[in-house]
Amino acid sequence: MGLVVDVVKHTCRSSGDDEMWHGMNQSLAIAASDHDEGSLQAARGFMTAFDMPKLNTFGQAFRNYDAESERQAGVEAFYRQNHIQQTFSFVQQMRSKHLQLNKTVMSIWDCCELLNQFVDESDPDLDEPQIEHLLQTAEAIRKDHPDEDWFHLTGLIHDLGKVLLHPTFGAEPQYSVVGDTFPVGCGFDPAIVHAEYFRDNPDSQNVLYNSKLGIYKEGCGLDNVMMSWGHDEYMYQVMKSNNTTLPPQALFIVRYHSFYSLHRSGAYAHLLNDSDHQMLPWLKEFNKYDLYSKSKVRADVEKLKPYYLSLIHKYFPNELHW
Repeated sequence: MGLVVDVVKHTCRSSGDDEMWHGMNQSLAIAASDHDEGSLQAARGFMTAFDMPKLNTFGQAFRNYDAESERQAGVEAFYRQNHIQQTFSFVQQMRSKHLQLNKTVMSIWDCCELLNQFVDESDPDLDEPQIEHLLQTAEAIRKDHPDEDWFHLTGLIHDLGKVLLHPTFGAEPQYSVVGDTFPVGCGFDPAIVHAEYFRDNPDSQNVLYNSKLGIYKEGCGLDNVMMSWGHDEYMYQVMKSNNTTLPPQALFIVRYHSFYSLHRSGAYAHLLNDSDHQMLPWLKEFNKYDLYSKSKVRADVEKLKPYYLSLIHKYFPNELHW
């Protein structure tokens, strides 16, 4: 049977557009029930001109954690450490350590340049310095969403929390900064990449934490769920504490963009509330640019810098507490 949906324009600029979001969610539900990806895109109102590549920079499918490549062994070793170390107690310790935001004061662009020193060990698709990925993501979004400047800036800043790797922030090990994120305080879902390594995580043996709901209630909302510690949560807290004027969609994207088991596999959906469901289409839209923009085509940093500086000035104070 043919699918009839309303094409909902994606110009929600504040959390107050409840009527628009209600219509979008109805269309999304219809599209999902028909398993029609094209109609699902139409229901979201997201049109794409960005040419998504089929293969990553190593000639493999994206997020293929079993493919033999020069990155495979290191990525797998990373996830083993990540899954063993990321306990509920560990996350509490890291939040206490870093969320006082007393490490340094610097601008958003200075933070972008600081990331030039680092390559994400958890990423099987890219071995370029981080500022390349940030600009590639932002420019891919800009191509498809020219009027949503907040979305362009979200692409630029989404990974800035990786400055936790820098000595100024204690040179945290990569397993506590990068990689896919997931809830702690409840059972680890098999959809998480390399979930087999959770068998050695102490929380897997803790009856308080190893059930489906653990310490949470169904529909409690992600804002009430403790996520594994990493750059997502850190950057979200930096944005929030420094009074960014970016819309709620941007904060949600930054906070959960590495929560792949949710937005790629539907895991942990039982924890979401209505607000999370409303934000999820934006997170999924962002994901394709974050993932598929990874390329060996270098970004012209100096050419792009004035535009992104103007957006930073629009949505952030000149200097932020980190």
